[in-house]
Amino acid sequence: MRSAEVLSIGRGGPSFASTFSASLLNPERQTPVSVIGPRGKAADKRYNVYRNNVTVSLIEALTAIFPATQRITGPDFFRAMARFHIRETPPTSPLLFEYGHDFPAFIDAYEHAQSMPWLGDVARLERAWLDAYHADDCPTVSADDLSRVAPEKLPELRFRTHPATRILSSEFPAVTIFAANRSSEPVGRIEHIIPEDALIARPELDVVVRLLRPGGAAFLLCLADGGPLGAAAATALNVNPAFDLAGMVAEMIEAGAFTEIYMENSDVENV
Repeated sequence: MRSAEVLSIGRGGPSFASTFSASLLNPERQTPVSVIGPRGKAADKRYNVYRNNVTVSLIEALTAIFPATQRITGPDFFRAMARFHIRETPPTSPLLFEYGHDFPAFIDAYEHAQSMPWLGDVARLERAWLDAYHADDCPTVSADDLSRVAPEKLPELRFRTHPATRILSSEFPAVTIFAANRSSEPVGRIEHIIPEDALIARPELDVVVRLLRPGGAAFLLCLADGGPLGAAAATALNVNPAFDLAGMVAEMIEAGAFTEIYMENSDVENV
């Protein structure tokens, strides 16, 4: 049955649309008075069916975006948490894969998830994974590109970030937990609760989440903010005096984290 045969929507402009949407996501609200059924009859039952379908669709969208988060909590816990999030933060885009950017922050504040303080960071990694997957494609910086730069100019070299690149830091072993729960394999016990940093990138069109060594996130964030290579190296060394600069540069090139190199006030081609 087509939707036009189920519900008729009265006139009312944007204010009606807002009321209609808010009532859809909050079962405690009454059916909007402008919504009527066939021949002008009350449409409560039809509206409630539609309301339930919308909520279920959004829960399924969050389930698809955050599979590791759901595996950690279990389906029932996840669906209940997702339902509360949907009521608090309805979607703003018709594209369901864009929904859920606020979900990690909601998890951080969700009363019943406080015993899992790392859960929000795992969700951030999942959201970043999907954003990287849908990011624009661009050529990436290669080792050959760097080899053409004069050694004395390397500290001044700057990098443009690839659209798929994300750098995330956690106070918890979120990368390890994320990786363990993105597959169907049994999950072992995590013995040490230590901070972990991640580089999310898309080399050769496959999204990869890499666990960064200490100092790696500080290094990459400095470059992503437009800082020169020399300053990024100094920042990383302040975090980790044993920071492996050559190894980190090789890793970021392999990951396709950056798309161009340039000097300040200079064209990329003139580096």
